[in-house]
Amino acid sequence: MAEDIPEFDVQSLRTVRAIADTGSITGAAAALGYSQPAISQHLRRLERRLGVALVERVGRGVRLTEAGRVLARHAPAVAHAFDAAAEELAQLRGLRTGIVRLVAFPSASPVLVPRLIAALAASHPGLTLTYVEAEPPEAVEAIREDRADIALTFSYPGDRDDPHGTSARGLSVRSAGRDDLLLVLPAGHPADPAERSGEPADVAALSGETWIGGCPRCRGHLLELCGRAGFEPRIGFETDNAVAVEGLVAQGIGVAALPRMAVESFPLLPGVVTAPLAASEARGLHIVTARDAARVPSVSAVLGVLERELSTIGRSRATLSPARP
Repeated sequence: MAEDIPEFDVQSLRTVRAIADTGSITGAAAALGYSQPAISQHLRRLERRLGVALVERVGRGVRLTEAGRVLARHAPAVAHAFDAAAEELAQLRGLRTGIVRLVAFPSASPVLVPRLIAALAASHPGLTLTYVEAEPPEAVEAIREDRADIALTFSYPGDRDDPHGTSARGLSVRSAGRDDLLLVLPAGHPADPAERSGEPADVAALSGETWIGGCPRCRGHLLELCGRAGFEPRIGFETDNAVAVEGLVAQGIGVAALPRMAVESFPLLPGVVTAPLAASEARGLHIVTARDAARVPSVSAVLGVLERELSTIGRSRATLSPARP
């Protein structure tokens, strides 16, 4: 029966979700830009209207009851639907403003994000883009929890922990091109392309080398790459800092594999050369959004510019010139 369905509004859902995210009414007030008494009064009115408690006291703080957790769980989807409707109506009235929240992996920050922001400022000056760095699993979760509108992510061939599988179920995941994987070698190394007359490097020939790998969670692609070449890499050093990787390689301490976007984020260090691997080893780039996010005009505009900038980067790439000591 319709009279049995409780009435609540999107602001109420956002209030409950903010309490869930911050763990307190004070934190929710700060996140939403209201005073603490205003949030408390709104919450009490909502509880009276629904006929059920939404929070309970725990020590000096509060936590959501089961009813509160139900509302918090549905809040992102409902809030997104309301936002989409409001912005489509605003677009019909000729409004050209909006805030879009982008999250992307760190190596996109110096290469892609500045170009994206500049292109948006030129083509859509009324739009505001916010940006946060996050690795793919966290970026996908940010979309699911309505902490971001667009996520730029990646996955490698044979990923054992693909962030675009179960964790992205119910979201929109579209391919956005690829980012080539490069071997990073000391200049003069036998696998140096200059020493091999331009022939591609053979990963199998590096089975006896010491490798510089990322953290245990981030080195999956290296294990898969070497596994396909028939060996398990001996990882002697561990860092996710691309500059540190090149510094170690420049000193002849080890060899590594890095995505081109990470290599191009700063000038190649002296004493370091790169050799491209087969296109099949490239990491795939993906754009993740909520299922209906493209219906929101501001999000759609950013998606269009983002895809254009990604394609421009792909077309403009030339073979990196090896740096010599």
